[in-house]
Amino acid sequence: MSTLSPKEIIAAIKKDHSDINQVLFVGCGASMSDLYPGYYFTLHETKSVRTAIITANEFNYDAPKNIDDKTIVITASLGGTTPESVEATKNATKWGANVIALSNNPDAPILKAAEYNILHGFHESYSAKVQKMTNALKLAVEIKNQFEGYDYYDEAQTAFDGLYDLIDEQVKHVGPEAKKFGELYKNDSTIHVLASGATWGVGYATGSFLFEEMQWITAPVHNSGEYFHGPFELTEKDAPYLLFANDGSTRPMDMRALTFLQRFDAKITLVDAKDFGLSAIAGPHVIDYFNPMLLTGVFRAYAEELAAKRDHPLSKRRYMWKLTY
Repeated sequence: MSTLSPKEIIAAIKKDHSDINQVLFVGCGASMSDLYPGYYFTLHETKSVRTAIITANEFNYDAPKNIDDKTIVITASLGGTTPESVEATKNATKWGANVIALSNNPDAPILKAAEYNILHGFHESYSAKVQKMTNALKLAVEIKNQFEGYDYYDEAQTAFDGLYDLIDEQVKHVGPEAKKFGELYKNDSTIHVLASGATWGVGYATGSFLFEEMQWITAPVHNSGEYFHGPFELTEKDAPYLLFANDGSTRPMDMRALTFLQRFDAKITLVDAKDFGLSAIAGPHVIDYFNPMLLTGVFRAYAEELAAKRDHPLSKRRYMWKLTY
């Protein structure tokens, strides 16, 4: 087990394996969602590297047959003890992959099972809650740059340098909108979530974890483009929707969905990266990949207000941590 920076980890892997041709992102739940921006970057930017994102137990039961020493597997678990993710890390190592694990827990079994590890923050601030996601993206950027070259590497580093301060600054100003969100949705039993591009994972995490796991609110999640291929039939006056809007390539998809929602007077909360000044730190060639961290960090304040209005703490569970399953 070795603790190095993302840049140092990829350099160490390249030293022994200059022919890497596959990167797999493996995790469960929110941690799998946190890996999504790294996966999305790899999918869109690399030319000779295959990539996939796989839920950990599916990886354990039905892994791709082509895993070998030309493969990098990146796993993650906040506490580092999620059994499926620990097992996936062990399996990836056993199958000969170059394995990198991310966790907030320095004693985590998932870190001990990997050749390389990254220890990240979480509890210290709103921006700390996106450190896992950010480090996964940093690894993806390093893979692209070190194995193929990346013309916009410096642009990406500038965005990384400004990201955490931007999140913590913007959270200071969202209080009124967050309180409004909590008040508007406190009695809803369903909230529809829309997102696109690199932010689709944020939509999935918001619906599956902040709403369904932590608030017991049913939350269908749809890509903003896919919304028009079935799910938009549920749109009607006062139907509750949350829309994450990107600043970047897929923004027209988000705005098309917004226009339709407004047309039929749905109850809409728009959480828009443009409103939070993402372009001040992220240039046009990399901005797509930084939406997820900014929107995740800022929206946490909204989720906290919803929990307060519902008198249902985000830590409350019906089954998790209470049953064997």
